[in-house]
Amino acid sequence: MSANLPIQSVSEDVCVAPQLTPEAMAAVAAAGFKSVVNNRPDFEGGPDQPTSAAIEAAAKAAGLQYAYLPVQGGYQSPEEIARFAELLDTLPRPLLAFCRSGARSGRLYGQAVARS
Repeated sequence: MSANLPIQSVSEDVCVAPQLTPEAMAAVAAAGFKSVVNNRPDFEGGPDQPTSAAIEAAAKAAGLQYAYLPVQGGYQSPEEIARFAELLDTLPRPLLAFCRSGARSGRLYGQAVARS
């Protein structure tokens, strides 16, 4: 994977990252990822945070599959965990999930894998 992306591997074909921008989607695709999951709610970080729609457009332009599953930092519901598990089962890999710091995406991954 690319050294330019601040990613952390959580499994052989799933990684997590802090907030990514629309401009980063080409690098994500170049690094070999096939899917991106955005776990950060729009405007959580204020008005300067890129929106899911902007990131999705850039991801699709780069040839990536894209999913938006916004979750709160402190709590992920059983329904959100189940939805993340579905995304893990259906989206092509390697997959990159991101949020503000990468921590909640990592927790979601761990909880989704633990439930199956």
